[in-house]
Parts: sequence; structure tokens; C-alpha cells
Amino acid sequence: MQATFRRHLLQRQRPERSRLSSGPARTQSRRVLSKASADGNLTGVSVSLSILGPKRVELLHELLPAVKTIALLGNPRNPNFQLDTPGIRAAADTLMQRHELLAASTESELEAAFATMVQHRLGALIVAPDPFFFVRREQLIQLAARHTIPTIYPSRVFVDVGGLISYGSSTNDLARAAGIYVGKILHGARPADLPIQQSTKTELVINLKIAKALGLTVPPELLARADDVIE
Repeated sequence: MQATFRRHLLQRQRPERSRLSSGPARTQSRRVLSKASADGNLTGVSVSLSILGPKRVELLHELLPAVKTIALLGNPRNPNFQLDTPGIRAAADTLMQRHELLAASTESELEAAFATMVQHRLGALIVAPDPFFFVRREQLIQLAARHTIPTIYPSRVFVDVGGLISYGSSTNDLARAAGIYVGKILHGARPADLPIQQSTKTELVINLKIAKALGLTVPPELLARADDVIE
């Protein structure tokens, strides 16, 4: 959507070079806000990540209360991974869970990360939000299934293709907000007049088919809170 939108803008507003941006609220939107104040041509939708990581720890614990060791998989090239790790560590400490950080930015490093999880007998995995993981989501899901590691993902796009559970910003809400801005700008609105929106709606998605394959029973209380259950 972003690439298509940019092409339309280049055709209609080439002198102004307007842009729509979307991304994590912590690192990216600081650059976005700075750039927006400098040229007034940039707007978009940002996503808050700081509270979502600890919540994934809690949800994973609720699903797997007996698991005492978990892993967090992140991309070391993504600055948000470093910024949000303390909150995730604190949440795991509160639940008295041992946690280990694993890094991957290539396909081979993903394979190595899962081999480490098996070797260290880590009982569950949290996947941090990162474009590389979104692109390689099928490989991630295959590795989790092969090694029978219950995994929580940052978006429902993982669960839709075979992941166990996800908690993250609502993809429909993000698309709707971006679409509204696209329409406004294509009808003549100035990006400088459209404030950067903060997406706050989240969604919990559970794949019962995958839970069954892993031999897991999802607590009824967790199912009742899910925004969507795939059966």
C-alpha cells in the first residue's frame, strides 16, 4: 500500500513530494516527526511497541504456565529490539521465567537460533516485530513446528499461515487508517494538515489447529479474550 500510495503522490503532487509513513512509534516516529516539522510533507500511522512486548510475555505465560524458560528472538540490526528488550526482561522476571535473547538477521541465523533453543531446552519463544521476520514468516513457522516450540508472534499474518498465537496492532485498523489518509491526500488535503496518528487497537489471534498439533490446551479464559480464533 505504501509503495502504491507514493506512486500516486508523485503523479499528483510531484513538486511537494508528499509521503505517507507507517512504523514503530519509538524510533521511527521520532525521525518522522522531525522530518515532518522540517518540510511539512510527511504524515502517517505509527505503532506503539513498548507495551506489546511485555504483554506477549504475559500471554505466553497464561498459555504455558508450566514453562520456566523462554527465548526472545530479535533482529540485532533493528534498534527497536534493543530499546524494548528491558521491558520484556522485566515482565519475564516478574513471572519468574528464565529468558534468553537470540539474534537473527539471515536465514542461516534463524536455523541456528532454533538449534540453540533446542540445545538450551527453552520452552517457548517470543518473536519480536521486524520486517525480516515478516518476510521469513513461513520459515519461522516451519522451524517452530519442526522443533515443537510454542511461539507467540507480533502480528496475525503469522497465525494466518500456521503460527500458534499472535498479539499486536490490528492490521485492519492500520490499513483502514492509512486508507483514510490516502483518500484525503488524493482529494487534495495537505499532509502538513494531517497529524501522524498513533494506532492503539490491538488484536489477539489464536490458532487452535496448531495448538492441538503441539498438544496444548488453550485456557478458556484466554480463548474468551481472543479477537479471532482459527479452527
